[in-house]
Amino acid sequence: MADHRILIVEDSPTMRQLLVFALKRMKGVDIVEAKDGMDGLRKVTHDHFDLAFVDINMPVMDGLKLISLIRSEESLAAMPICVITTEGAKEDRERAIALGANEYLTKPVQANRVLSVARALLKLDD
Repeated sequence: MADHRILIVEDSPTMRQLLVFALKRMKGVDIVEAKDGMDGLRKVTHDHFDLAFVDINMPVMDGLKLISLIRSEESLAAMPICVITTEGAKEDRERAIALGANEYLTKPVQANRVLSVARALLKLDD
């Protein structure tokens, strides 16, 4: 049984693979992948997750819309969310944080950065 469940919402299979590869280095995590915002919303509302990594630019539903929907659900309001995106502009970051993201990483991301953010948001000690 996993100690923590992490949801990765990212439309790029390569990027999802990279994130899964990085996060698999943590012990006791169960990682679930979603291919777009709608898929992510479906998964997050039907299951329990301790953390979500969300891309912003995705087809069907973008990450910002997904974050605002997650934050409007009382049962999901406390789940930490980390945005991973190519959008590096200050306004994009501020908008994501204002909508409820806890952390904001700009691509390309380093595996150890993803790990340290995941550990911090899950409040794990190394």
